[in-house]
Amino acid sequence: MILTFVSYIIAVNIRFDILDGDVSINMKNPRLMFAAAVYSLVIVLAYAVFHLYDPFRSRWLKRDVWIIAGINLVGILTLTTLSFVLKLMDVSRLTLFIFWLISTIAVDTKMVIAEMLIRSIRAKGKYLRHVIVIGNGKNAALYINDVVREPKLGIVVDGYVSAVEKEGLGKNLGSYEDIGQILEQQHCDELVVALEAHEVIYMRDVLMAAEKEGTRVEMIPFYNEYFPRHPTIESLGETTLVDLRATPLDNILLASIKRLSDIVLSFLMLIVLSPVLLIIAAGVKLSSPGPVFFKQERIGKDKKPFGMLKFRSMRVNAEENTAWSTAADPRRTKFGSFIRKYSLDELPQLFNVLIGQMSLVGPRPEIPFYVQRFKEEVPLYLVRQQVRPGMTGWAQVHGLRGDTSIEKRVEYDIWYIQNWTLGLDIKILFKTVFGGMINQETLGDSSK
Repeated sequence: MILTFVSYIIAVNIRFDILDGDVSINMKNPRLMFAAAVYSLVIVLAYAVFHLYDPFRSRWLKRDVWIIAGINLVGILTLTTLSFVLKLMDVSRLTLFIFWLISTIAVDTKMVIAEMLIRSIRAKGKYLRHVIVIGNGKNAALYINDVVREPKLGIVVDGYVSAVEKEGLGKNLGSYEDIGQILEQQHCDELVVALEAHEVIYMRDVLMAAEKEGTRVEMIPFYNEYFPRHPTIESLGETTLVDLRATPLDNILLASIKRLSDIVLSFLMLIVLSPVLLIIAAGVKLSSPGPVFFKQERIGKDKKPFGMLKFRSMRVNAEENTAWSTAADPRRTKFGSFIRKYSLDELPQLFNVLIGQMSLVGPRPEIPFYVQRFKEEVPLYLVRQQVRPGMTGWAQVHGLRGDTSIEKRVEYDIWYIQNWTLGLDIKILFKTVFGGMINQETLGDSSK
């Protein structure tokens, strides 16, 4: 909170003292000081909602840096929009941009320094978590190998417990029947239970021994390869249910944040890009007879069809709902080839985003003809329909567009859905703007 609040004061000083030479402007306005204090509190609460303060050793610092930048950006854009629409106060947009830049750098730097200090302490053998692994199967081996590859986590595997010894897993501490005695002697911080399906008969004894010694327990299910990264767990009477296709966007708060960012950004982009849109519209109209916009049916969230807008880049034809286009497609106009090369034909989809049919970031939508085909040929293809389709996506910024593997695109899209964060969306948007808009297709697909 202090870093964010001080960042605002520094931003105001830079804007009005250094650039304009008049520090009296805005600095003595108590309403703005109070608003900055409230904003700092809200931002810190947003950080907490996105688990930035949770004590996870396996967290990704790089991801946290992007999350902070994304939260700050959405916060500034929301503040700007509310100030403009509700006429709450007259705020300098340049001041807010400087504020976003300084506050993001300050908080990110704080996070990086804190992580470096923690890693330095762990390298000296302090603040370590001592773990005993229960089991010697595939999942136990995966966990031990992951820990060995990531010494920065500060996790030390003291050994493993199993019915028989197995090479490559470290020290065998004994059998399952000895777990109580082992815990009394080892004084570990945590048990990681990685029993195989045929070994679940030992589960009760292991858990009772851990509870007796007050040892924390984490479990790796024997169906780990099918287990989602962000599971939703429900109770139905005495039954525990795990949703294998749960995603972060099932959370109504996270979904609302993504939707709010879509509304704010698409609205601002339509205003800023309105001159460009008018110029492209005129170019399309002059290039060939027909409408300016091309509206094509696509499959969206929950497999619901919608009309996706594009600037028309081809002459009006009868194959628009089934045919893919090629780089040398005779149906294209010269102006159409130009706007497709730089993805300018996609800009009208900002209207689709604004009304909620699409998102700025998500899996690219496909026409019904190919959805029916791919769902039979590509495993997990329709999992993509759990979220709103996007103007750009994780697959597209990795070059998976045009004549590329559908299976690989689906893999990237599902990874995005399961690992969504606001920071990831911001990262994808940056990658799109700075290099991802140029279309290198040799065989352009209808979902480009």
